[in-house]
Amino acid sequence: MKIIVIGASGTIGKAVSSHLAARHEIVTVGSNSGEVRADIREIAQVRHLFEQVGKVDAVVVAAGAVHFGPLAELGPEQFQVGIASKLMGQVNVAQVAPAFLNDGGSITLISGIVAEQPIRYGASASIVNNAVEGFVRGAAIELPRGLRINAISPTVLEESLDAYGPYFYGFEAAPASRVALAYSRSVEGAQTGQVYRVW
Repeated sequence: MKIIVIGASGTIGKAVSSHLAARHEIVTVGSNSGEVRADIREIAQVRHLFEQVGKVDAVVVAAGAVHFGPLAELGPEQFQVGIASKLMGQVNVAQVAPAFLNDGGSITLISGIVAEQPIRYGASASIVNNAVEGFVRGAAIELPRGLRINAISPTVLEESLDAYGPYFYGFEAAPASRVALAYSRSVEGAQTGQVYRVW
């Protein structure tokens, strides 16, 4: 398969690219790195990305920013970080991708554990992750030509504990390599409308 990996330079993106590259052709994409550059917050850039790459069999996203902070200090600007990036950025990808996916191809997005297991300072992330999962379930029943869409919901990464560990006391971390297996299940499996939890 020919697979686009958006966010390929990140911790999860690297693990996913490495895992899938053993069997497939990978096209790496990032806003500041990769074979192709695109900011998924801008749908015009997403369209240009697919026009450059052409027909593919799968597209996976391992990118999207969210703001962490106390609820009392969250304003529209802070909420908009995750809405514009992790939510609408991924929706942009899912809206453009079908025209460039071969029959039976797949789209894999990313949510996160705080969709179901909220944390202090994570209200914005909870909103966005739940919205991504709701979008996946809704989109799955409308995609044509046997196209599939799923989401991966990882817990905090072992590799990211230095940065995010204080937000996730009491949570069991997972290595990025385990998260990559869930992406493999989505890309190389047969299910659609699923959220694969890695926690």
